Amino acid sequence: MKQVEKYTKYQPYLDFIERYKNADNAADGSERDANANVENKNITTMEGELFKGDFIGVNRLAMWQKIKELYDEGLAEEYLRQLEEHEIYRHDETALKPYCVSITMYPFLFGGITSIGGLSDAPTNIHSYTGGIINLVFAIASQFAGAVSTPEFLPYFDYFLRKEYGDDYYLRADEVVDLSLKKRTIRKVVEDLFQQAVYSLNQPAAARNFQSVFWNIAYYDEPYFKGLFQDFVFPDGSPMIWESTSWLQETFMNWFNEERKKKILTFPVESISLLHNGKEFMDPYWKEKTAEMWAKGHSFFCYTSDSVDSLSSCCRLKNEIQENTFSFTLGAGGVSTGSKCVMTMNINRLVQNAIRDNIPIEEAVAAQTEKLHKYLLAFNEILKENLVKHMLPIYEAGFISLDKQYLTIGINGFVEGAEFLGIEIAPDNPEYISYGEKILKPIYLLNKRDKDPQNGIMFNTEFVPAENLGVKFAKWDKRDGYFVPRDCYNSYFYLVEDETKNVLDKFKMSGKQFTQYLDGGSAYHCNLSEHLSKDQYLKMLDAAMITGCPYFTFNIPNTICNDCGHIDKHCLNECPACGSKNLDYATRVIGYLKRVSCFSKARREEAKKRAYIHG
Repeated sequence: MKQVEKYTKYQPYLDFIERYKNADNAADGSERDANANVENKNITTMEGELFKGDFIGVNRLAMWQKIKELYDEGLAEEYLRQLEEHEIYRHDETALKPYCVSITMYPFLFGGITSIGGLSDAPTNIHSYTGGIINLVFAIASQFAGAVSTPEFLPYFDYFLRKEYGDDYYLRADEVVDLSLKKRTIRKVVEDLFQQAVYSLNQPAAARNFQSVFWNIAYYDEPYFKGLFQDFVFPDGSPMIWESTSWLQETFMNWFNEERKKKILTFPVESISLLHNGKEFMDPYWKEKTAEMWAKGHSFFCYTSDSVDSLSSCCRLKNEIQENTFSFTLGAGGVSTGSKCVMTMNINRLVQNAIRDNIPIEEAVAAQTEKLHKYLLAFNEILKENLVKHMLPIYEAGFISLDKQYLTIGINGFVEGAEFLGIEIAPDNPEYISYGEKILKPIYLLNKRDKDPQNGIMFNTEFVPAENLGVKFAKWDKRDGYFVPRDCYNSYFYLVEDETKNVLDKFKMSGKQFTQYLDGGSAYHCNLSEHLSKDQYLKMLDAAMITGCPYFTFNIPNTICNDCGHIDKHCLNECPACGSKNLDYATRVIGYLKRVSCFSKARREEAKKRAYIHG
């Protein structure tokens, strides 16, 4: 035998390397889990892709063994069959980690990141806090497959500013406090610290295969803030202060909006939570400020609710909050949450299989949900075993607790299933509303039935962003002979390419009639050709409240000049700075802002078809 024969089994890896080298960008080069957040195509990003197939194999074998142990071999085989026949999909199967997390930063105040293997001690001032938060987010992100949310980022920032400059620092924002030649004001010091954190966390990180961490932060109106944090105390016994935190929120929003004229900063993904009573918003100032910032070209999500019962902390993930108390021993209540694992139903395939087999759709959905619950419980057991063996230091250190995270059922192919049935996708179509109830209500009811908070078991349902999955499901279903109306399955309750529906139509279609069953969230992306006025955005907020649309954002493509680098927050055909027509555009691939040129080929095609409503 020739010596080389031992190594020929690696030829497929070398073939992949050649294909990756020749791809237009990193997303196109990926054959397993394309991601627009991987902006650079280089040897590091290629290495990150090379062994994803092996990770998938390891995950599937581990799950097969655990399902067999907990239930029986038949269900374990069914799990593999469903994955291989694309009836379901497990997100981030190329990683061995839990999915996404919204942490409490409270342990950080006591021990920095030393409890999770880092070197940074507890912060003692605003500068060590800023440096420490960068290390913290990178450390947390390295142990999760998805997003990391720090809802307390700005309230803690405010705490250290007050320790440094006094409780009234925000009233003295233009006071010079820097003894150096720069003579910086408090406001300039704050903005420089923002710059340090944001630019550091937007840098590609080796621990994430040369992509930046998916970082989320939160803003609040006054009643939402007080509802969440009224019982919170810092280690020195002091409470959170609304007035200075509100000023800091506004300062960050203004700074970040201006900074995005210089660089396409993807992160943090921002969400503001506004409370209403069904008739009006409870905090007029922050309602006005939200509309004003949109009118200035800022792009962020808005979460509206009639009670402080939940918090949207990701691009669409919504988490119900069971208790609003903030006790370190309880994992800081509502802030410490997230999703352990997401498994998504291919609704289009499910509907067509149900019709073929003469099974009522709601029964098919219920049967699939029963299976998914068992699959997710098997994953939960694997996590618990890892925790016992000290493989999950983030949990042991108290940044998150397993019993505060959800086991999530994802939905994709929803409108495609309706189209197969010949149902018009329209806001007031009773047939479409009835279809939605047949799909979503059985999952919702079974999630409620099977939850077991005493043992840390909670299920929820999310309309997943499906940046890569929407393309995969469409490709697989078309290959297998199913009805497939588009090359990328929709991620919304409306057709993204439909130009006949106006803004209000889409608010209604993203409203309570469907979202009442989505305890894990969904998002309405209102694609506009141009920015609206402040008054118009105020009306949009009222529309969201009236229709019961809980989570939404406005997308207006930004123009980027490839020649001079100028960024304009309008969609233009020519660079206003140099006149070049060599342009790129930035918009949300789904949840986060990115250059369109970084999208995968299929997503670039989908982006071309999006209907942008004229204001």
